[in-house]
Formats: sequence, C-alpha cells, structure tokens
Amino acid sequence: MDRIDRKLLDLLQEDASRTNAELAETIGLSPSSCLRRIQRLKAAGAIDRIVAILDPAKAGKGLKAVVTVELERHGEQPTRQFLDLAAKERAVVQAYSVSGQTDVVLMLRLADMAEFDALCERLFNDRSNIARYYTMFVIRTGKETTAIPLSVQAD
Repeated sequence: MDRIDRKLLDLLQEDASRTNAELAETIGLSPSSCLRRIQRLKAAGAIDRIVAILDPAKAGKGLKAVVTVELERHGEQPTRQFLDLAAKERAVVQAYSVSGQTDVVLMLRLADMAEFDALCERLFNDRSNIARYYTMFVIRTGKETTAIPLSVQAD
C-alpha cells in the first residue's frame, strides 16, 4: 500500500459517498486509475465494507452504555460462548474479549432504560458464568470515529 492508496482510504473513510471522479480529482489521478486502485483495495480486503453511519439519537438509539463483564470461568470456550450470546443482541454494537481483570467489554446503543433492563435480563441474570458486570452510561462524547488512522508516509 503506497501513499496514494492511504490517501484514497482516508478520503473514503471521511465520506464514501464521493464519486470516483471526485476522488480521482482530489488525489490527482485519472478516474480509471482511481477506480482500479479502489477495486484492488477491495479485493485485497483493505476495504472491508462500505456502510452508512447513522445519527444514534435520530435513529432512536440515543442511550450509549459501556459494560465490562467478569466471567467466573475463563478460557477460550467460556469466553467464546458469552461473546456469541452477546453478538446476537441487536443493542450490542461492539463486543471484545480483553486482557486484565475484565474479560469482556460491550458497547451498547439503546433506546431507553427499559431496553437496557431487558438486555440485562437476557445476558446476565441466570447465567451461571457471569461473576459480575459493571455499566457506565455515556454522558458526553469527546470523540467517536470509525476511521482507522493511516499515516501518510514517504514510500
């Protein structure tokens, strides 16, 4: 991946709705060359998917929570079982197995406390492998991005 590829990826992460002609002009390539690069980056898996990013409040999911989970039994299988269970929940937008005292971190997008309560019933109550969980509700967002920072380096 060269400097032009990284610049192209930065532009796509900023606004993937730009036309190929707009991207090509911004980078200084011909439209056909730009399109070939995008196709190559998709084929190589550098571009995983192109999505629309919604405004959570306007989509009715203005409540954001971070939940840390400690499991009683550790190891690959118990952790995988819980992650699989969490992944089935629509309100879980990110789920990570992590190192340290916490075993799993969940990021939630919810409509309200009733939705949170119902999710807790399904994920945590009567689950024999949950030692404890802690919830933090996001009051204010300082930064939230989906972009992966790409350093523009000399080749």
